[in-house]
Amino acid sequence: MSEVKPLSSPRSGELLARVTSGIVMIAVALATLWMGGVTFVIFWTLCAIATVYEWQTLINAPKRWERVGVGSVAVALSVMGLLSGYGEVALGTVLLGALLAAGLAGPGKRVWAGAGVLYGGALALSVVLLRVVSALDGAEAILWLFALVWGTDIMAYFGGRSIGGPKLWPRVSPSKTWSGFIVGVTCGALLGGAAVALTLGGPNVSLGMIFLLGLMGGVIAQGGDLMESSVKRHFGVKDSSQLIPGHGGFMDRLDGFIATASFAALVGLAKAAGPGFVATGLLRW
Repeated sequence: MSEVKPLSSPRSGELLARVTSGIVMIAVALATLWMGGVTFVIFWTLCAIATVYEWQTLINAPKRWERVGVGSVAVALSVMGLLSGYGEVALGTVLLGALLAAGLAGPGKRVWAGAGVLYGGALALSVVLLRVVSALDGAEAILWLFALVWGTDIMAYFGGRSIGGPKLWPRVSPSKTWSGFIVGVTCGALLGGAAVALTLGGPNVSLGMIFLLGLMGGVIAQGGDLMESSVKRHFGVKDSSQLIPGHGGFMDRLDGFIATASFAALVGLAKAAGPGFVATGLLRW
């Protein structure tokens, strides 16, 4: 008589936790995007603070909680400065927080500690600038980012598993392939373009330019993923934390998004007439 296998296993339980957490995270992200305002700001500021915590923990340097505290306060104050119309003060606050965290970390870890504050600050400032500070097209800009980054990430996974082939950077991320990279970036750009077409459209929107921008953003998202993988590999850890069941930490889920959101904010700033039109500068060509 053959052995009866249990209906559940540790692996199936892990998969269930991963799928459930993923659905919850997407739902919360979309809900805060729709609500905007204070809810959006608080949610993403907390995500940025969680990122600072994970980074400062991961590098295993002295005075962890002092570094986490300095970085968290710097991120929160920088967001308040940005919302008050003082962009230079916001940037300066993050830089000061990075310097203070670096000083606390001690020799050999100072650059790493400072980089963690800058990393969290980049997330908070870029999304708040695009969604809340921008007077027009803010929700559409973040929705474009969601479609682009989520599409790139998901389709890179399925494309790589379906097609296989040469590895992208086996020393840093053994599972990533060039086929997954190409499929992910292309599909992400297409999904981002579809999101813009459905929410904006009109004569002032060039879907061709949005697609090209999406290709660049998809490449940057994959680069952000590889960067975070290289940091974890450098410090010998698998996940940035266990804060999200089945997914590891916030850094593990937001690595590509942080890189792409920062890129989007810089593109919008380069084109915009002022901080209130950064999202418009990003999407309208």
